[in-house]
Amino acid sequence: MPILLALGSAMVWGIGDYFGGRVSRFHPAVIVTFLGQAVSLVLLAVAVWAMGTPIPDASTLLWGGTAGVVGCLALTGLYYAFARGAMTVVAPVSAVVGAVVPVVVGLATGERPRAIAYAGIAVAIVAVALVSGALGERHQPTPRRILFISALAGSGFGFFFVALDRTAHDSGFWPLLASRVTSVPLLLAIVVFTGARAGKERSLLVLAAAGGVLDVTANALYLAATRNGLLSIVAVVGSMYPASTVLLAFAVDRERVNRWQAFGMVLAGVALVLVTLGRQ
Repeated sequence: MPILLALGSAMVWGIGDYFGGRVSRFHPAVIVTFLGQAVSLVLLAVAVWAMGTPIPDASTLLWGGTAGVVGCLALTGLYYAFARGAMTVVAPVSAVVGAVVPVVVGLATGERPRAIAYAGIAVAIVAVALVSGALGERHQPTPRRILFISALAGSGFGFFFVALDRTAHDSGFWPLLASRVTSVPLLLAIVVFTGARAGKERSLLVLAAAGGVLDVTANALYLAATRNGLLSIVAVVGSMYPASTVLLAFAVDRERVNRWQAFGMVLAGVALVLVTLGRQ
């Protein structure tokens, strides 16, 4: 079940990121992120109220708030990179870094999955690297500066995964609500400080709001997964979100992939099987 939840979160994250990346081509990334996070804040507040989960301890709220700060900055960076580089490259680069951080933390804190799971983790990292265009011709060049931003965004996602894993397992959606309580004011402050203004294509902001709904859905699925599985495995599966982003970029934007990128997508499927077999 944790693997399926993490896989579901990856699929939803990828679709939401595609929406956000598309809108960020016409509006500042920070505004797109702010709108999505604001929408999810309202949804999470309603969900927490409806579930009636008691307020958790301060540590859980602190970890949730920390996840919000790091996560919103990482998401803004990802949208910025999407708007200025190939999604078929940016998404996997951020994902492989995002997968490595929680794996290292999980192993350092004593998690010991079965040997076949380690093989799956290794294959997953190779798969993401191939999808990112590590080999073969890149049909749409992506500047090194954008690749660097993509890697920074990925590290932020990795710490976001770790922070959520540190929250109490009986705290419901409070960690996610705490994350939005910190992220929304921070993003608003950045919008005001930078003087960012929405572009002319106002109708596309509906996609930004939809991206917020998808993002909070993926967050909820991931939170459920990490509460029932190993961080070092769940985070890797959750980091498979480039699959849906790349497929949408390929189908809608007509971005092309070379044979090595296609092979990487196949390896991603193999990695999921290995990680699933190696779960405890």
